[in-house]
Amino acid sequence: MSDAPPVSPPALFLLGASHHTAPLALREKLALTAEKLSAFQEKLRALHGLREFTVLNTCNRVEFYGVASHAETVARLQAEFCAFQDFPADEFARIRQHAIGPEALRHLLEVSAGLQSQMLGETEILGQIKDAYAAAQARQTVGPVLNRVFQKTFQHAKYIRSHTAITEGQISIANVAVDLAMKIFGQLDGTRILLLGAGDIGEKTAKAFQSRGAASLTVASRTMERAMELARAFDGAALPFESAPNRFADFDIVVCSTAAPHAVVTRTAVDAAMNKRRDQPLFFIDLALPRDVEPAVAEEENVFVYNLDDLAKIADENLAAREAEVAKARALATEKAGALWKQIEPQLPPRA
Repeated sequence: MSDAPPVSPPALFLLGASHHTAPLALREKLALTAEKLSAFQEKLRALHGLREFTVLNTCNRVEFYGVASHAETVARLQAEFCAFQDFPADEFARIRQHAIGPEALRHLLEVSAGLQSQMLGETEILGQIKDAYAAAQARQTVGPVLNRVFQKTFQHAKYIRSHTAITEGQISIANVAVDLAMKIFGQLDGTRILLLGAGDIGEKTAKAFQSRGAASLTVASRTMERAMELARAFDGAALPFESAPNRFADFDIVVCSTAAPHAVVTRTAVDAAMNKRRDQPLFFIDLALPRDVEPAVAEEENVFVYNLDDLAKIADENLAAREAEVAKARALATEKAGALWKQIEPQLPPRA
């Protein structure tokens, strides 16, 4: 693979990396915090030859969709991104995904329909793409080409979902995590659960636990008001975020989903907790990127740690039953991408 992604007419492109090419440790280094995402988007405004762009930044992927009027534009974008994230350019070249024209469209369609997700068929990604597109609209970084691309993509993704069984029996991160907890603890009605982070992912996991009979739920968030709000929704309790590490011994399951740029669960804190818990297991579900739990925590005896990649591997065991529907959905994505490309190609800028 060459150091610079090839771009020739047509000039619609995709550039990025995802869980398909980059393990969790590398995705942590590539992920953009909200502040960095905003700053990098401003840098891209000044990138010569970049007519339009949208950034899709999730726990499993960082992808740039754009319209380039120069063959060198995508190579410059890649170089800018690597420099901005202090990520080795040669390593990014090894793990990147890039496509142009109809292949870029097909990729976006597959992502939108949940065909590229760690949890095959999940529906959350479509909402994340809609949010990314809305943010690009607000920043005025999309124009006639990407407006058409994303609007039609949303329609086609809905069509693929409704004309295949790709979402039937779908497995969510939250449900996989709860099933694992049940294997470790058995019935959950007596378990004590701490939500470390009160965002959307944590809330969905809490719902999954509650649906399996879990009754004792405590929420810790950097924003105490949000912790109290979520705790009330689940008839639970709220805990100051800074107090949580000293209280790990009081819980059986800790669900971690903060937006912290570094680990918030250290081996030191877990070791102290396990000295108090003796033979009682402690289960950490790390749904954050970057990870909330230090890798060394998993070395503690009677401590179980599962991160996003671990849960995805478990979910993959149930993939075989839906292989026929996956093939059908991919064929539809290819068909819709080809039809959309015929509409988009005439709108592209001439190559410089």
